[in-house]
Amino acid sequence: MASLAHVIRDYQSGGLTRDEFIARLDNTLTTDSLSPARMMDVLDEAHARSPLPADLHAEVRRRIEQLPVSNLAAGGEETRLQTRQQAHVDAPSHGSSGMGTAGPLPGHDQIKGTGDTLNNRFVLEECLGVGGMGTVYKALDLRKLEASDRKPYLAIKVLNVQFRGNPKSLIALQREARKAQVLAHRNIVTVYDFDRDGAIVYLTMEYLSGRALSQILRTEDFHGMPVRAALPIVRGMCGALAYAHERGFVHCDFKPANVFLTDTGEVKVIDFGIARVFQRPEEESDATVFDPGTLGALTPAYASPEMLEHREPDPRDDIYALGCITYELLTGRHPFDRQSATQARSTGRKPERPENLGTRQWRALRSALSFDRNTRTPTVVRFVEEFGAEEKVALKSAMRVKAGVAAGVAVLVAAGVGVGVYRASSGGHEEAAPSGGVASSASVASSASVAPLGSAASVASPASLTSVTRAVQATSSPAPPVVPPVPAPKPALSMAAVTPALALVPCSALASTVDGHTLHVQGFVPQRYGVTQLQNTLGAVPGVDTLKLDVQTLADDKCDEMKSFAPYWVRNWQGGRATALHVRPAGGQLTEGDPLIVDVTTPGYDSYVNLDYYQLDGSVVHMVPGPRAKDNQAPPHYAATIGGGGDWVIAKPFGAEMVVLLVTPVPLFDRMRPESESRADYLHALDARLAQIADKYGRDRIGVDIAQITTKAHSH
Repeated sequence: MASLAHVIRDYQSGGLTRDEFIARLDNTLTTDSLSPARMMDVLDEAHARSPLPADLHAEVRRRIEQLPVSNLAAGGEETRLQTRQQAHVDAPSHGSSGMGTAGPLPGHDQIKGTGDTLNNRFVLEECLGVGGMGTVYKALDLRKLEASDRKPYLAIKVLNVQFRGNPKSLIALQREARKAQVLAHRNIVTVYDFDRDGAIVYLTMEYLSGRALSQILRTEDFHGMPVRAALPIVRGMCGALAYAHERGFVHCDFKPANVFLTDTGEVKVIDFGIARVFQRPEEESDATVFDPGTLGALTPAYASPEMLEHREPDPRDDIYALGCITYELLTGRHPFDRQSATQARSTGRKPERPENLGTRQWRALRSALSFDRNTRTPTVVRFVEEFGAEEKVALKSAMRVKAGVAAGVAVLVAAGVGVGVYRASSGGHEEAAPSGGVASSASVASSASVAPLGSAASVASPASLTSVTRAVQATSSPAPPVVPPVPAPKPALSMAAVTPALALVPCSALASTVDGHTLHVQGFVPQRYGVTQLQNTLGAVPGVDTLKLDVQTLADDKCDEMKSFAPYWVRNWQGGRATALHVRPAGGQLTEGDPLIVDVTTPGYDSYVNLDYYQLDGSVVHMVPGPRAKDNQAPPHYAATIGGGGDWVIAKPFGAEMVVLLVTPVPLFDRMRPESESRADYLHALDARLAQIADKYGRDRIGVDIAQITTKAHSH
């Protein structure tokens, strides 16, 4: 994880834009292990070597000064942030620059970031990403919070500083909001409104919980996924683009970072921010007054040649980007190694055919990747129809094969009965059989035309009649030896094929092992996803003959815990489960008044035990360390029973709850946390601290095991 010094150096060397630097700064300040005072020294040293812009230098100082007194990343308690007024009054002056003010300097644009509030209503809590037009934050809507709204969060896009400097920026954002509101589709992010706070212009939209497709594609061990697993994502992208194209909009910056996979398995296309109307109705006659495309908000690796040549937008520009993304989904790599379309065209680059594609699918994908609009797939609808055609054909073929097998069995049964009757009635002579017998194909054909529905003859077809005739003839002449066909070799089952499929399961913790063509999977999936859907997903992985699942379903409110603990849980289980947790009784069924008793085992190194009880009311109880068990240091391979003295007793609310064992190589926090606190607050602090420990000691030194319990009221 980058330190403050590295981030500043990247900006000074030109490796980061101003807005990328601001976005990186928020994450760096919460994960850097340095104290605020030392961070200030790092800033002043870097500023002395190569001066930062005056307003930017003041902004970095302000954010350091607003850090909690004890940095969470360094293991401290969370404390209240200073208000802007306090920071302005109390901030000391550091360094030779003589700038101790917290606010922006006169004449400079105001910068907003994590911890700031827009219009006294929206609190920017987390930077979600940086786009061509602005930076996107997760924000808390204070008005919804006051109204006890169950979903008080939304996403806010704050325009880039240089974008705000354009006198037409407000017009551009107003148009973006209007376009996005017109594009009301289940696969397109919902946009609410736009507004401004002084010089700050921003857009509000629905908050999505999940991951950008770019994160999945950039995963170290991602090498592509089977066509059947990729198709739902492709169809979701196509649904969004086709809907927009029908209404006259081109996305113009379609790329993996603008495709979002939610925790509920939905595909959402985001950031129609530079979408330009290609069918220009009369009311949009002024659409060229401000063109966001002139800001350079394009991504060369996914932009069509025509976009790079500044030609008028066309739906086929999005189709080129769609082809690139689909290719990456299937192979794990860009079709032209991330070269721009014009570079690839000038060097004569051609995409290699993915091994897992059929002829028609490859033809559809290759056409979408054409460097020429005239030969590129004309519509998204055409692309998805052609690309998904072979899957439909394969499904129909499978159904026909099953039907054919059933018919063949029926014919063979009919032939067997017929032959028996023939022999009994004819005495072995080749004479016409009595009614119901089988004498020849001609007589069978004649019988079939008048046979009652449901009789053996009524199911005969010309092909099956020939089979019956041969079966009859076989009774009088020896059959030649049958040479069974050589079966096609089965594809090898590998973790490279399994991992992407598991990555698509939202809010889950799944560990897998491969044994020949048998796939073993254990862990947790959310109820809304379900074990059946998991079976279907993994059954489609090439090479899977046998699927063995040891999977529990999780209540849907446990998604936040899974996001925090899943990576460490998976590593622990795939490494042999050195960190182990068992709840008594074994089934985890507990009744009001029962003691909560758990057995824990630690790995083979000195460690610190953290045991937490996640209750149904949204709180977390810290069992160890806590007021009743302060000492949590454990020697290697330590085993202990916790709660045997009746320290914790089951009480309401009742339902599906969770106990988590977390083992770390160093103390998790440098101060004792309260015995009970908000789950959201704790996980926020925990995520930052675990990231720091993992960066310093390695992820494999963090062990997690999870046990579900079901609590219920005492029956009277």
